[in-house]
Amino acid sequence: MNGDYKFDLYFAKNMDDKDVLGVYKSRFDIKENQIYMDGNSLGLSSIDAKEALNDAYDVWKNEGIQIWGTENGKYFKYSKSIAAQIAPLINSDIEEIAVMGSITTNIHQALSTFYKPDSSRYKIVVDELNFPTDIYAVKSIIALKSMNEEDVLVKVKSEDGRTISEEAVIEAMSDDVALMLLPSVLYRSSQLFDMKRITKAAHEKGILIGWDLAHSIGAVPHDFKSIEPDFAVWCSYKYLNGGPGATAGMYINKKHFGISTGLKGWFGNKDSSQFAMDHNFDQDPTAEGLLQGTPNIFSMAPLLGALKHFNEAGIHALRKKSLALTGYMMFLIDERLSEYGFAIGNPREDDRRGGHVALEHDEAYRISLALRDLGVIPDYREPNVIRLAPVPLYIGFEETYRVIEIIEKIMQEKIYEAYSLDRVTVL
Repeated sequence: MNGDYKFDLYFAKNMDDKDVLGVYKSRFDIKENQIYMDGNSLGLSSIDAKEALNDAYDVWKNEGIQIWGTENGKYFKYSKSIAAQIAPLINSDIEEIAVMGSITTNIHQALSTFYKPDSSRYKIVVDELNFPTDIYAVKSIIALKSMNEEDVLVKVKSEDGRTISEEAVIEAMSDDVALMLLPSVLYRSSQLFDMKRITKAAHEKGILIGWDLAHSIGAVPHDFKSIEPDFAVWCSYKYLNGGPGATAGMYINKKHFGISTGLKGWFGNKDSSQFAMDHNFDQDPTAEGLLQGTPNIFSMAPLLGALKHFNEAGIHALRKKSLALTGYMMFLIDERLSEYGFAIGNPREDDRRGGHVALEHDEAYRISLALRDLGVIPDYREPNVIRLAPVPLYIGFEETYRVIEIIEKIMQEKIYEAYSLDRVTVL
């Protein structure tokens, strides 16, 4: 389709007129005169998320403690209710999903459950471009095992500072590696790994492998019945639009059902014995055995509402539109912004990029500030990346066109020069 792209407003509007997914935009809380390109960091609120939250509040208001027994125990078993909506996004069984905690606490749960070092297998492989929280968690488990980080932690190096070679990942799979933790999509450059290839290579070496889906779930369809990872974790506030700090999720392959949970809690008990109040943990053999405490209803309800969009639209249709939008954005960047020193830092191939475009520039920080004042909400990452995510549920071709038009204006008029280089906390 790339050869058919045009830099004119008529083309963009015509594409939007033909877009069958355009109807979902009206279900999101979109501000007038604002183009929201930060859904890869925090998704927009929606009517459906608000209604689900209000419904949960009303049940609490009307039922009090009896909320746990209403609607056939829906809220007491809220993890399973939400897992049923998430399972199609990764093509897994419902029983393989636990909706719980934050992505960081879930990484700790996964590592404490799966990392069982011995004298022959004790190393953990990560990549040097991963989001810091993953590395913090890995270092924590190494310290808790009273092991030396220098002996255990293996970081796969990047040759270009943007991407990680899959060949280098596979080369790191030495006989002393016990576990690997990798991102499905790199948060800066949007590189999408071939998860099936890497997982297969790890298993051939007898290595357990887990994936961080933070920047892919809801943007990229995954087929876990084919990939067969050992575990995976994700947050729910980015492409899933579950709200700030929404309850996260975790997957455990059913071949590991019954593995002793590393961090135990009473909601990981079997239903039949949960209220026996026995101090001996009677673990649920499914992914629910990973659950710890009482479900955070008001952090889960908006997610349940937001997942309706994915079930109706279909993750594969959303991915098709996402690729078209990011493809169009890259075309516009090449056509209109190259002369101003911009570069595209993400892979261009459809099967190698996630849901956002990594726009690079030496003045990326100040350009990001100017964009916000001109009605575009981007995302900045050090040292020089403006992340732009045209989320297909609420962004179309016209908004994508307008964003590049505004960036061109910023550069033509040197608007960014009026801004300070001093960093603010969140941008």
